[in-house]
Amino acid sequence: MRNILAIAFGLVAASSAFATTIGATPPKPRPVITEQEGKVVLAQAKVSNVGFQRWIDGFRGRARAAGIRDNVFTTAFQGVRYDESVVQRDRNQSEFTKQIWDYLDTAVSNDRVTNGQSALRQNNKVLTEIEARYGVEAEVVTAIWGLESAYGRFRGSTPLIEALATLAYDGRRGKFFEQQLIAALKIIQSGDVSPSRLTGSWAGAMGHTQFIPTSYLEYAVDFRGDGRRDIWSDDPTDALASTAAYLKSFGWKKGQPWGVEIILPRGFDYSETGVKNKRSADAWAALGVRDTKGGRVPNHGRASILLPAGAQGVAFMIFNNFHVIERYNTADAYVIGVGYLSDRIGGAGALKSSWPRGDRNLRFSEKQEMQRLLTRRGFSTDGVDGIIGPNTIQAIRRFQSSQGLTPDGYASFEILKRLR
Repeated sequence: MRNILAIAFGLVAASSAFATTIGATPPKPRPVITEQEGKVVLAQAKVSNVGFQRWIDGFRGRARAAGIRDNVFTTAFQGVRYDESVVQRDRNQSEFTKQIWDYLDTAVSNDRVTNGQSALRQNNKVLTEIEARYGVEAEVVTAIWGLESAYGRFRGSTPLIEALATLAYDGRRGKFFEQQLIAALKIIQSGDVSPSRLTGSWAGAMGHTQFIPTSYLEYAVDFRGDGRRDIWSDDPTDALASTAAYLKSFGWKKGQPWGVEIILPRGFDYSETGVKNKRSADAWAALGVRDTKGGRVPNHGRASILLPAGAQGVAFMIFNNFHVIERYNTADAYVIGVGYLSDRIGGAGALKSSWPRGDRNLRFSEKQEMQRLLTRRGFSTDGVDGIIGPNTIQAIRRFQSSQGLTPDGYASFEILKRLR
């Protein structure tokens, strides 16, 4: 199970914790939960929710079947009520996502770089130990910390049992959230954290680096051996070590860059770009691909050429570590954000190339429209889901070629206008 960010609610903020903590709805009066005849019941409150009560009673049996003890269940659900504000956040997420340059302006701002360098210095001893044990560079772990919680400043304060129970009961993604709720109860039962300290974002992400409960159970580590895997403490040690352990488990290679900014030669065949087309750095160099200083990119394994904003934007040569970060969050912008921020924290300069800042992002409905129009013209996208994946990118390339355009596969507003 991937981390919370891979659930993909839309890349709308540099930190899920920041996005869900700032401006949060003030808590409502909370009904009391009491024990009566082996069942958790909602006591009389300003708003009675019989349906949620019934769901809790039914869920107790499923939790018991998953190994949760009754006393743990009762304690964890003490004070829990249906939180309408969580449901509203889940249902009313914006269909807009930031353009990558707008995202990076925030994710890798000067302040975030400066704060990251300060966090690296202040935690140098433990980060050095973590790097030695797991083989993941301290700058990379620090960058994830920075994007997920602004170096621990915004970890989220939503009670997770309540939020996950509400989302599981709501049913839109009930199976997923019930799975996370069972995992959260297992975390409490293990003694790693008390119910009152089990807090995070409204969608279930926890701690300094925002693990979801299932990822916590599988990858979190007790770095100091004190008997608890505490990612909620003000001390970030276990959270940072858990992040490194997570990356290591998916094949992180120390010393390999996530990616390198490159310059493509005139006449470059843009159909050669994309994550599926891999070559050695030497093979790319033979095609005229160079780093921003005009040199050849060192061989760090097989690599792809990524154009996150098409031929008019920054180009990267990406390696296996790019895809390891992707296990934390599947969005290219997030992976680039982590990689770029880690480079900047380590002392690298800003990107050399520019972005097509005049272009605007497509709404979800416009992405669906683009897929329908491409398919109607004979460039099948294999479905209409509003996700610009490999099939849609290939369809855009074929359409661009038919129009005499650079076939970079970029889903721009200009392409949509041409399709219309």
